[in-house]
Amino acid sequence: MPGLRSAFGPAGTRVTGAWRRILTGIAITLAAAVAVVGVVGDAPVARADQVRDLEYWLNDYGFSQAWNTTKGKGVTVAVIDTGVDGSIAELNGAVVGGTDVSGVGSSNGQTPVGDDNEHGTLVASLLAGRGTPTGGGLIGVAPEASILAVSVAFGTSDAALSNDDQIAAGIRWAVDNGADVINMSLTRNTLDWPTSWDDAFLYAFEHDVVVVAAAGNRGSGTTEVGAPATIPGVLTVAGVDQSKEASFDASSQGITIAVAAPSEKLVGVAPGGGYMEWYGTSAAAPIVSGLVALVRSAYPKLDAAEVINRVIETANPNGHTVPSPIYGNGLIDAAAAVSAYVPKSASATPTELLQEWITLHRRADTAPLTPTTPSTAAPTVPDADPPLPQQNAAAGWLPTPLTLTYVSVPLALLVGFGILVTLFGIGATRHFKRIRSKL
Repeated sequence: MPGLRSAFGPAGTRVTGAWRRILTGIAITLAAAVAVVGVVGDAPVARADQVRDLEYWLNDYGFSQAWNTTKGKGVTVAVIDTGVDGSIAELNGAVVGGTDVSGVGSSNGQTPVGDDNEHGTLVASLLAGRGTPTGGGLIGVAPEASILAVSVAFGTSDAALSNDDQIAAGIRWAVDNGADVINMSLTRNTLDWPTSWDDAFLYAFEHDVVVVAAAGNRGSGTTEVGAPATIPGVLTVAGVDQSKEASFDASSQGITIAVAAPSEKLVGVAPGGGYMEWYGTSAAAPIVSGLVALVRSAYPKLDAAEVINRVIETANPNGHTVPSPIYGNGLIDAAAAVSAYVPKSASATPTELLQEWITLHRRADTAPLTPTTPSTAAPTVPDADPPLPQQNAAAGWLPTPLTLTYVSVPLALLVGFGILVTLFGIGATRHFKRIRSKL
């Protein structure tokens, strides 16, 4: 059974990002497929706002402008990942709850677990980072949104549940604990998914939760979009580089992609503090989850389908033919998403889309018919035809049903036919005699 896996771990479901530590503010170019490497020790100490200067996506994708309308207040995003370290300065007050579904983490979901356990904190900081008290540090795309930390352990044999079951359990917990959005920066690396996910995702959709999923990274072996990004109703995110062109190293492709977001030279905060430059659709997904949080905050009466429609309809094709398996419906535009006029869509809801897929592809086995209890007595064959019923002697002259059917009626018909033949013969004889007499 395919499981969940990290970007550099064994086969199975995986988180979908790569990163490199930049403990100073000096940006380090990240080579494709490099995981976590060297600390820069001799560079000058960063200015308080130098990390903020690296966040090109805040202006380039309209987030700075969107903050004039909302910063995501009142919206809760569940990060189902390797755990979120809520003690870092940028997430102070952001993590409002959590759980561990792996059996190896802490009960509040704030202990990083499994392979590439920095991943969940990077995701959360990029999504809802508050900056530092000094006015610098990393700020997320939805800096007033709240985070639920749901820790899952990928690539370890110590987990209490299978990878697939951890995801299903994490989704249900997130829904039951108030998530408005669920971020899933992971991929199963298969087009299909277990039936337990049918129920879990339907549960989320039926409770009006928007689920955002990463498309996966071509550079780390995911050549095509895999579940959960293939599940109908999920908002799937592809990645682009700084020039807003498709990132073929850091993004897979597929017909389920909805929108594209930046996925290269991004910055996140590691557990315990310290900054990392990273790439991948793992980073693009929380940018879109943050955008969804902004939309839900600005338009609290919109349901999940209408929120998704607003994100898609305000996307910028950027000169490309859309929809496409590379860019989806285009590049996200946060400013337009929270302010532009978007007609109400008549398209199917996430619940309807997934339910239709389940109906077509998960046909229930026909229930077996209740067997009839066989008789233990052998059938009997009569030795001879049963005798005709006895007639009452006093009424012997009256016809019985049997004599009417088999004797009286046939005899009457035969006699009637004989009379007709006789009359016809007599008439014909007389006619011939007249003719002869005239001759």
